[in-house]
Amino acid sequence: MQTLVLNAGYEPLAVVSFRRALMLVLNDKASVIKIDPEHPIQTVSATFDRPSVIVLRRYVRVPYVRRIPVSRRGVLRRDGYRCAYCPASATTIDHVVPRSRGGQDTWENLVACCFRCNNVKGDRLLRDLGWSLKSTPRMPSGPAWFAMGLERRQTQWEDFLAAA
Repeated sequence: MQTLVLNAGYEPLAVVSFRRALMLVLNDKASVIKIDPEHPIQTVSATFDRPSVIVLRRYVRVPYVRRIPVSRRGVLRRDGYRCAYCPASATTIDHVVPRSRGGQDTWENLVACCFRCNNVKGDRLLRDLGWSLKSTPRMPSGPAWFAMGLERRQTQWEDFLAAA
């Protein structure tokens, strides 16, 4: 199980293991905002509530520019699971400039795409097909993306991630 860590200003900062979160709380460096009542922590001598969301007591300055690693799931989330070429829902990702023509695996070159458009496009350029993108792909920004890009997100986090 993982725990969402919020900065003192309540913006998402990181996701840590519940053990790390428990140590931050026990060392009085963080406060528990939300617990996971279904999974308490049992020790030999005590039972603790498992923290689901914690907030740091002191503000941690975040570096100005943080590169978010490119992932298939991240590209699909960034584009809202909608195809970049048509109104259909996206299930795959596509290289705007195909890898066979020197395209890289970057946020600016990857878009969410439906299966049909991906097969039609193949390794061709958009100008060869007369297609255009609905929006310019770019790297997502904001501290919430570090938590949003996770494979496993907890439903208790949604309120805190949406606010960011």
